[in-house]
Amino acid sequence: MNSIPSFDLSKQYKLIGDEIRAAASEVLASGQYIGGSTVQTFEQQFAAYTGTTECIACNSGTDALFLALRSLQIGAGDEVITTPFTFVATAEVISAVGAKPVFVDTDLHTYNLDLNQVEAAITDRTKAIIPVHLFGQPVDMTRLMSIAQAHQLWVIEDCAQATGATWAGQRVGSIGHIGCFSFYPTKNLGACGDGGAITTNDAAIADQLRILRDHGQKQRYLYEAIGVNSRLDAVQAAILLVKLHYLDRWNTQRQAIAGRYHELLQSLSGIMIPQETEGGQSVWNQYTIRVLPPEAGSTIEEPHNCRDRVRQQLQQQQVGTMVYYPKPLHLQPIYAELGDRAGQLRISEQLSQEVLSLPMFPELEASQQEQVVYALKDSLG
Repeated sequence: MNSIPSFDLSKQYKLIGDEIRAAASEVLASGQYIGGSTVQTFEQQFAAYTGTTECIACNSGTDALFLALRSLQIGAGDEVITTPFTFVATAEVISAVGAKPVFVDTDLHTYNLDLNQVEAAITDRTKAIIPVHLFGQPVDMTRLMSIAQAHQLWVIEDCAQATGATWAGQRVGSIGHIGCFSFYPTKNLGACGDGGAITTNDAAIADQLRILRDHGQKQRYLYEAIGVNSRLDAVQAAILLVKLHYLDRWNTQRQAIAGRYHELLQSLSGIMIPQETEGGQSVWNQYTIRVLPPEAGSTIEEPHNCRDRVRQQLQQQQVGTMVYYPKPLHLQPIYAELGDRAGQLRISEQLSQEVLSLPMFPELEASQQEQVVYALKDSLG
């Protein structure tokens, strides 16, 4: 029995390694390692891909979110609504600019922000909403933008896990006021290192973002704002240009793999498979099931113990899995001062104890999926 990792970049590199090496070598030979035509070309092509007029490359998805908030002048005394069921970067950037993250619970079926609860969290200090298109599944942006417009709020899309996903036929990152992307290697469009980008259709916001990412300077050595050093290296831009041409193909492969998982798992008891929202098209950065706790009256077992037991047994059968995320942000030590207690955001807490991400990458073979499902059935008993 061959081992199956949760994610495998080596297969992708075998397929396009020659192109990546050639692109990187061309940049290295040019001597232009920061900025320049390669980065500009990537920005132009990525803007075109997302359906936006502006793209500002930066050095990480975290910086993309941070710079987006800075460009909107969100800071001390302001509140930003987001989900607690996400990677910490989504919330830590809110804190980093001096604002307060306001956590709203999660939808049990999509794992995304529960839009039924957003308006109740809006106060006179609320300035923005950061929806996260988690695991590649787009948020209902039609409804969210309607809420935001009614309350005159900014919308910053966290697209880190959803490059290429669409809502109502429109790519994420082009629907809100700003879109933020990560090119961390495990993302659908991943660099060979860190990288990020910000998209917008607002030229004034784009101008401010370009100043902020380069030490606050629009003209060399003339500083107009307190900025940061957040530039995308030209080598990474060259690599991303190569991969961008393959992105739709890879996303289609991910969708086919997700469809196969659906078929193989739909009749399996003890789990709940992920659901897509009508109107959205996921790009399946992760295929995340819920391992359900035993029914009332059966052997007592805490939900996370049930999930962790299944995960351990899968590992023993050489199937790699991941848990995103084992503790929601409102229960993390850094946010204890906000006063949220266990039980307040019930669905996020439930998901954190039940979710399990199965192997997912474009090159995952059907036979490997069958091995995963066989091992999962065995682990569930």
